[in-house]
Amino acid sequence: MAQKVVVFSQINKEILEKLKKKYHVVEINPKLGDVNQQILTEVQDADGMIGAGRILNKKNLSSATRLKVISSVSVGYDNYDLEYLKQKNIYLCHTPHVLTETTADLAFTLLMSAARKVVALDQWTKAGEWKRTVSPSQFGQDIFAKKLGIIGLGNIGTAIARRGFYGFNMQILYHSRKEKPEVANAFNAQYCELDELLQQSDFIIIAVDLNADSKALIRTEHFEKMQKHAVFINIARGSVVDEQALIQALKTNQIYAAGLDVYEKEPLQESELFGLDNVITLPHIGSATAETRYKMAELAYQNLIDGLENRRPKYTVNI
Repeated sequence: MAQKVVVFSQINKEILEKLKKKYHVVEINPKLGDVNQQILTEVQDADGMIGAGRILNKKNLSSATRLKVISSVSVGYDNYDLEYLKQKNIYLCHTPHVLTETTADLAFTLLMSAARKVVALDQWTKAGEWKRTVSPSQFGQDIFAKKLGIIGLGNIGTAIARRGFYGFNMQILYHSRKEKPEVANAFNAQYCELDELLQQSDFIIIAVDLNADSKALIRTEHFEKMQKHAVFINIARGSVVDEQALIQALKTNQIYAAGLDVYEKEPLQESELFGLDNVITLPHIGSATAETRYKMAELAYQNLIDGLENRRPKYTVNI
């Protein structure tokens, strides 16, 4: 009898078809009712799971009797109960590295767009307001040779530093849990304590994992330390930043602008952010290119196959 795989969110169609050829596949469908109840029912006799964007924990996995592996089509894994999965000896896998470059691209897209007021000026032009040359209030600010502060010098942070150093001749400052001279030397990057980085940087990009130490890492007192012309970019996780403190900093022009791809609550439906013209709000698209999403799905597929065939998956996070 074929092993059973529960697909708990939409995944790449080609990968889905490959799974159906090898396993008994059940797809969770929000149109059929309560998703958590569906998971609880289907996971009873499931051997593996694959998907992204769902909270998986004891509440909806407690009925599982032979689950071996959960393969997440994501690099982040803060929505999974690691301790519970470890206790049950269930592999949790993720997809690092393949989304590094495209997420770094997006960080710079937000940085440049916020600095040059791209979105606001695009809307102004389309509204037929371009009847005269732009006024000083619509001017942006230069990027070349400025100071770029990166909080979190992991794979994505390193890719951002490379772009800033080689592409824009920027002075790189960084803060992380530990110094990384082997990485920093390549970009003449200077390690700083958090307060120093915030005080000195023209542009600040958050690229940390969400964990107990990074939750609400940036709060009111941190925005108060930033320069008035600072541009703040978050491509990490929404909960790394106190969102109300950020909104207040933008409303009072404590900082110049922000570019956001992540939020405390997603999807973002209502927010004071929508009424501000000095913030760009994107719908969590850090990895959203066709090429990268396929690579992620392919890696998640391989992680799943390894777990189902009693091999240790290459990219596990809990065992």
